Amino acid sequence: MKPLIIGIAGGTGSGKTTVANKIYESLKGVNMVVLQQDAYYIDLSHLPLEERKKINFDHPSAFDSDLLIRHLKKLVKGQEIEKPVYSFTDYTRKKETEKILPRDIIILEGILVLEEKKIRNLLDVKIYVDADE
Repeated sequence: MKPLIIGIAGGTGSGKTTVANKIYESLKGVNMVVLQQDAYYIDLSHLPLEERKKINFDHPSAFDSDLLIRHLKKLVKGQEIEKPVYSFTDYTRKKETEKILPRDIIILEGILVLEEKKIRNLLDVKIYVDADE
């Protein structure tokens, strides 16, 4: 059976993680996982640190969307993935990864998960969190 994929998008600090956690808590006992789009920032280790600090992390080009799409497709096929671990202190991917097993529900949350059409097309439920400032 194909897993249900829920995408939760919204601006920084809008409450995406809170919504994802509420869904997770309300469905206790269901086999699910929460993936953060932040784990899929492009590795910038080839740039000097000062250059890394200038990158716009709120732009679609900051993400390795191809890898995220491949990972979602693998999970849908019942295959495990090795999710990247991103370091926000030096803007690089760590060498270690996190093993993610296929689940019945996949919650994908991030600022731009609804921006990329190929990602949107994989989502069964799409949520945009728009919070007042």
